[in-house]
Amino acid sequence: MSKRVIIIEDNRDIAELLAMHLRDLSFEVDIVVNGASGLAKAEAIDYDLIVLDLMLPGLDGLEICKRLRSRPPYVPILMLTSKSSELDRVLGLEIGADDYVTKPFSIPELLARVKAILRRVENLKESRKEAASEIIYAEGLVIDPGRRKVKLHGKTVDLTAREFDLLLHFAQHPGRVYTRSQLLDRVWGYGHEGYEHTVNSHINRLRAKIEEDPAHPNFILTVWGVGYKFTEIKDTDQDS
Repeated sequence: MSKRVIIIEDNRDIAELLAMHLRDLSFEVDIVVNGASGLAKAEAIDYDLIVLDLMLPGLDGLEICKRLRSRPPYVPILMLTSKSSELDRVLGLEIGADDYVTKPFSIPELLARVKAILRRVENLKESRKEAASEIIYAEGLVIDPGRRKVKLHGKTVDLTAREFDLLLHFAQHPGRVYTRSQLLDRVWGYGHEGYEHTVNSHINRLRAKIEEDPAHPNFILTVWGVGYKFTEIKDTDQDS
């Protein structure tokens, strides 16, 4: 089955060029040239990938990304940015963009990023299928991979898609220490040097939601000078 992609880009020449090359890969491609209409279409249709320009009339790419990540389903987002927008690029990654390409870009580079994102999504789907029935219990924390639900002492914890993926990865490998670069590669699907603080931001938000005292965490532990690990699971408390 061919993949369906939406390009939300106000420069129609760029959008048409991208669409032409994606169609050469047998993708079905829609083009929208303004933010509000792009968001509405992205929410109405089940796309496999969203190519999202950062600077858009009406509603910018950061706001669109934020709104899409606030609700399911999870659709990967490739953000198009300019060289001068590093701060916005960082914000985009932190609120949920999967990757970015800086303008001006080469078509082969963009297509390689698209293929890498889609491979990562397929790999995540397979790993979720394998672990779908394996509910994880840890000291009152219950993680249900199949339903993508988390409870803490019986109360539902609202997580973004990326926060859930990060927590699940940790919990499936208790006691194993990961560097920030390794987490970027395994959870985000890329290893951009210099963007490790994206991991820090997500871990801080996760701790605020699942730790009784985020300054003294019980679940996601800091290994000073190295990275992070999930606590060793000793408890089989199944209070859900």
